[in-house]
Amino acid sequence: MKIYTRTGDSGETGLFGGVRVSKADPRVAAYGDVDELNATIGLARATLLERDAASSLAPMLEHIQRDLFALGARLADPAHRIADRVTKAAVGAGDIARLEGWIDELEASLPPLRRFILPGGSPAGAAVHVARTTCRRAERAMVALLAVEPEAFEADLLVYVNRLSDLLFVIARSANHRARTPEIEW
Repeated sequence: MKIYTRTGDSGETGLFGGVRVSKADPRVAAYGDVDELNATIGLARATLLERDAASSLAPMLEHIQRDLFALGARLADPAHRIADRVTKAAVGAGDIARLEGWIDELEASLPPLRRFILPGGSPAGAAVHVARTTCRRAERAMVALLAVEPEAFEADLLVYVNRLSDLLFVIARSANHRARTPEIEW
């Protein structure tokens, strides 16, 4: 199988089910931002200190990356044709609850926030902050898609991405805390 197909050379791409749309379509923008988020999380995972890679942070980030592939698949499916039995392409309430559990678990080991903090810190913490802002952009793209197509995707997908940005903030703080890198308050 060749990596290039030439089918996108005219500025169109294919969605799940074979529908062709402009690469500027809001749906393509939304799943493109989710794809970029997935890549930034991969970069963040690669920058974790060895002790953090062996701890809970790397497995969390890897699990999130898998969820984001499922979320992207849902966004690329305008006719909602992915079968419910394809569980690896599903994101729902249980996944949101998992994110909330991780937030609670990580926050329990962090000093309380008293002020806003500047994004940055250790290389891993800074990389996760970039992922967090990319997550917010993906969320905005999904909201923009809903503005033109109110039934574009399941409601849980937007809740998941909103909660994910909160988790990424806490993961960035945790990576910095574990690296003994102080947070700079604003």
